[in-house]
Amino acid sequence: MGVSQPAKFGEDWSDERVRGYLDRQPPAGDNADFHVLYTAYKHMRADDFARFLGYFLEAGRDIEARNADGQRLRDVIASHPQSAAFVQLLDDTAA
Repeated sequence: MGVSQPAKFGEDWSDERVRGYLDRQPPAGDNADFHVLYTAYKHMRADDFARFLGYFLEAGRDIEARNADGQRLRDVIASHPQSAAFVQLLDDTAA
């Protein structure tokens, strides 16, 4: 199956596009807030993720949401090679 939309690198993300991640629906049984955070992390650059976190909190979502294994997003991504900026954003936001 081919890619439906070619990847674009270095493009600016509109506020609407960043906010759109708040509407992502989790698979059955998954924590909706964790799913939204993880999906945003996987698809966004750190500066877009920082903007997303503001909208996430503004919407009353849980920055400490946990997955089925009881892990927060910070716990899951801490060992990822290029996650330092994201971990710092999560730490700063949770503080």
